[in-house]
Amino acid sequence: MAALFSPAVAGPADIPGRRPVRLALGLMALVWVVGFLGHFTPLAEWPALFVYGLGSIGLTLWYCTRYHAWREIGLTRANLRAALLWGGLVGGALMLMDMTNTFFYYRGGGAPMAEMEHILVGMRMVYLFPLLVLAEEWLWRGMLFFGLLARGVNRHLVVLITTVLYMLNHYAVAPVGFAERGMMAAMALPIGLLGGYMVLKTRNVWAAVLLHGLTMFSMLADVFILPSLAR
Repeated sequence: MAALFSPAVAGPADIPGRRPVRLALGLMALVWVVGFLGHFTPLAEWPALFVYGLGSIGLTLWYCTRYHAWREIGLTRANLRAALLWGGLVGGALMLMDMTNTFFYYRGGGAPMAEMEHILVGMRMVYLFPLLVLAEEWLWRGMLFFGLLARGVNRHLVVLITTVLYMLNHYAVAPVGFAERGMMAAMALPIGLLGGYMVLKTRNVWAAVLLHGLTMFSMLADVFILPSLAR
């Protein structure tokens, strides 16, 4: 796992930006097709979620190992301290904002995310959340993000593209009703935008990983803690 924090040295010259873009978009297309087909079967979106999680992690590890592209994809020790500082500060602020908003949502009579609670508690999927965070950030803010930048796409457009695709992806992989998918997609908006600009600033994906991890903690609090506090 030491390779995940590759030394701050240059990798091979001219890693072609088209390769990670094609790989990331190819995986995304596969996930969306599997999700669409699964929606009409008893398996629902679970196969798509499986392909998404393992595919994102496996694809990133394979690509970075095969082409020595850890730094090019933002999985590096370079600027790691700044990345973790930004991720912690912005992620912590976002976490507190989400928990505050959710508290008053419940206090006003809002309904909990019952299907997500069943998945996290009843099916014990809560333990897999750290892997999901890595999968999402390595794919969207890693492979696709840095691939688009390497191809010369405007940096603000890169943030927008990766954020929109990340939001839409929740409709393909979340095995819950469309109302809860919409809530999850809305929660993904600030994660994508803020995480994207932090990665732009630090050139390090771990900033977005930490931000995403803290917001996932707030989501767990939304399910496990806040409903009882808001009564």
